[in-house]
Amino acid sequence: MATDEQYQAQLRHWLAATARQDTAAFRQLYDATSAKLFAFALRILIKRELAEEVLQESFVNIWNNAASYQSSLAAPMTWMTTIVRNKAFDLLRRQDDTLELDADTFDKDVMTALESPDPTPLDALQLSGDAKALAGCMSRLDGQHRQAVAMAFFHDLSHSEVAEQMKLPIGTVKTWIRRSLEKLRNCLAKLDALPGGMGGA
Repeated sequence: MATDEQYQAQLRHWLAATARQDTAAFRQLYDATSAKLFAFALRILIKRELAEEVLQESFVNIWNNAASYQSSLAAPMTWMTTIVRNKAFDLLRRQDDTLELDADTFDKDVMTALESPDPTPLDALQLSGDAKALAGCMSRLDGQHRQAVAMAFFHDLSHSEVAEQMKLPIGTVKTWIRRSLEKLRNCLAKLDALPGGMGGA
């Protein structure tokens, strides 16, 4: 099994070949990365058909822009993931319903964030294992506020990156996220206080 370093080197090789319009290398690049990139798009978009659309658009973009990839600036997967993320957020902005929360799908995202060894802002919410409670509280937020929180905490974007993606002033984004977190804490606290609430579920 290839080490991560070997894997990254192989991806860089395929990207370089793709920049030279090598269709065989592009196919290998697609086969090696499409599943991960699709999963990433699905986390953002929830719906499989939207994630498939974004994946297709992203690989067209990768084919057309492979020559602009610079290994000194980002790892291949980071570069490709950024393309997928941008395409997904572009699609979200075209949708009237910005983000739809599917509780079962959202559970997986929440648990992934909670189980990650990396410290995340989710720790500040002091969540129990009941991810559905968080999904329920998230669904009560205004659509754009919910989108801002999801970008910040489930996709690890900085406030400035969220502001850039949503085409909003960073001050507005910070205010939305701060107020949304207060609402989430209050919502979760009320649920926890109920008989058989989060702590006892």
